[in-house]
Amino acid sequence: MSDAGSLYARVTARVGRVALDVELDTAPGTLVVVGPNGAGKTSLLRLVLGVLRPDAGRVAVGAAVLLDRAAGIDVPLEHRRLGYVPQDYALFPHLSVRQNVAFALGSAAPRLDRARRQERVAAILRDVGLEDQGERRPDRLSGGERQRVALGRALAVRPRALLLDEPLAALDVHARGEVRGLLVDHLARLALPTVVVTHDAEDARLLGHRVAVLEAGKITQAGTWEELVARPASRFVEALVASARA
Repeated sequence: MSDAGSLYARVTARVGRVALDVELDTAPGTLVVVGPNGAGKTSLLRLVLGVLRPDAGRVAVGAAVLLDRAAGIDVPLEHRRLGYVPQDYALFPHLSVRQNVAFALGSAAPRLDRARRQERVAAILRDVGLEDQGERRPDRLSGGERQRVALGRALAVRPRALLLDEPLAALDVHARGEVRGLLVDHLARLALPTVVVTHDAEDARLLGHRVAVLEAGKITQAGTWEELVARPASRFVEALVASARA
């Protein structure tokens, strides 16, 4: 079982051609899950989030049990309070930046009065550096700005934990560096248990307290980045750490 304040997940499921059998623990802090395409990284996040149902497993954040198949516990997705940033951001194109964040806040806290909701949205936009972009729509934003909106929307639910799926994959080199710095700063300040999925060595090296390598549905190595560099356990890990040095 996890330490207080960490995200623990133990899931077994077949998703498409991948048989996932994974145990992970942020313990607490940021855990980066890295692996090749098709390893099951996005499916793992969706199992934790509650979009997919595992054949067996348990998901908990601290003392809050979100899933325990053996005990018959399965908290609905909308009540798990997990902040999720998907690969494509999934912003509503017809809503402004402010409205995208407000929609998430309204879903998470429907009883919040209008004035407090507006204050909360304004605070979130300031926090992610978009206080001057509130009335713009997503198609008028850069990739880095859309990522900031997606992060703000995830924070609107006052999450127990954060799940970030390839948060930098869609960005150009300049924006990647900028948003990576934003994430490093935010994750340190938020001190939330966080799982970041990526295939990128620099993301793994800079974003995580620990790194778990997922290959063909199973964790093949876990530890700090320095431990992976010193003792790579597979050819994928060897190539990963070599690409970070290049």
